[in-house]
Amino acid sequence: MFQATRRRLALWYTAVTAVLLLLFASGVYLYVRSTLIERIDDTLNHVVEIVERCLTTSRCASTLIFEPINPDVDKFRINLEASFHDNTDTGEDDHIDLEWFSPTGELLWSTLSEPLNIPIHANRTGETVRVVKGESENSKFLTPNSSLLTQNSPLLLRQVTQRVQVGRQVLGYLRVSHPWFEVTKPSRQLIFDLALGIGLMVLSVGASGWFLSGKAMEPVGESYQRLKQFTADASHELRSPITLIQTNVQVALADLDLAETEATTSMQYRQQLKVVERLTQRLGKLVNDLLFLARQDSGISKDIFSPCPLDALLMEVVEEQELLVPEKEITLSLDLVDPPASETSPELLENWFTLAGNWDQLVRLFTNLIANALHYTPAGGRVKVGLARIEGINRVSGLRYTSAQLQVKVSDTGVGIPPEALPRLFDRFYRVDPARTHTTGNTATASATGSGLGLAIAQAILEHHQGHIQVESIQSIGTTFTVTLPITLES
Repeated sequence: MFQATRRRLALWYTAVTAVLLLLFASGVYLYVRSTLIERIDDTLNHVVEIVERCLTTSRCASTLIFEPINPDVDKFRINLEASFHDNTDTGEDDHIDLEWFSPTGELLWSTLSEPLNIPIHANRTGETVRVVKGESENSKFLTPNSSLLTQNSPLLLRQVTQRVQVGRQVLGYLRVSHPWFEVTKPSRQLIFDLALGIGLMVLSVGASGWFLSGKAMEPVGESYQRLKQFTADASHELRSPITLIQTNVQVALADLDLAETEATTSMQYRQQLKVVERLTQRLGKLVNDLLFLARQDSGISKDIFSPCPLDALLMEVVEEQELLVPEKEITLSLDLVDPPASETSPELLENWFTLAGNWDQLVRLFTNLIANALHYTPAGGRVKVGLARIEGINRVSGLRYTSAQLQVKVSDTGVGIPPEALPRLFDRFYRVDPARTHTTGNTATASATGSGLGLAIAQAILEHHQGHIQVESIQSIGTTFTVTLPITLES
């Protein structure tokens, strides 16, 4: 239990830390990426501004030289030879390409070796374009940094397009491009570095979380071990005085049978000693139940499983219970579901209802269930015990079985259990309101003295045998307990 809790704490600690690291890494990645994009956009806009400032001079690289077409109406045109003379190396250090388009969108000049064939439109905020195979004549482009892009590699560019005009006359469009790998390359490297860092951090956090959760669970584990030890020791120590009391009472009762005393006094002593004997028996049973549960919880039980024929076991329990309630005239029956006719294996048929388990514990389990059914069934009622083997994949009560199971149903026609009591039915020391037993006549007095450990013990035995139990009940109609046990045989 503590190891499972420790694992959960370490996993939660690691998971929360991993989520926080992922959020932090995502923020860093988005910030760096947006910074790189802003840097490229600023560079492209700066190039456009430089070109615009050099509109009327030939001293600047990438200069646009205007010459009048008709001075009377203030019309101009671009002198491409004068504006872009020997300009093929423009922006080579910054890997920037320039393209000049006519007012109608026709490409007139470019630093690219091949045209991009991308529609022109004004855009000063920057945009990313993707040039794939088939968008140029031979799908090969040579950028100013002399990197050859094969026809299987797409070309990504960041572009800014500026409309150039004098007055109201549009002279053309200037488009400035920058390779997008200046963003993708450092972005990929950043993703790799962040992933590596997060992986190492998660491993470190997982190791430290396991260590810290272990340190945190130490005081809780020590307290729990002390509590278990106290419960086991107290139960063990109480058994001896209770046994002595019971022995002395039995001796006193035997001596009274031989004593020559007054009849009235003898009857009074006998009555008192019988009460003491009954109480000590009840107390001894309670201590034994507590000791059993403490051993099951601590996992120190050394019970050895052996093949147990469940049909013979149930026959024995039913015969014993029939002898205890003859005055109530309750019909107690055992129904064994025979193997199917298609099953012909002699070995399997012989062990059809046999499983590996602890005989004494299984007897205690079904004795508790059948005794409860008889106890809460009024006179003239009936209690039915059914045993069946479930083979292969079956659906019973919404459960799916994928291996052989033995299923035992204990049904009665008793007073039933209120729906609100069903969730707590297997809690220790929990008892349903004794008022529900009024219809059972004299048994109400006996029910009030129950310890409320019977079903808790039944559930502990089932957990020890890898089984489970279900209960269905309708008030004034009856209750059905369904026990399912896996069939495992000792090798």
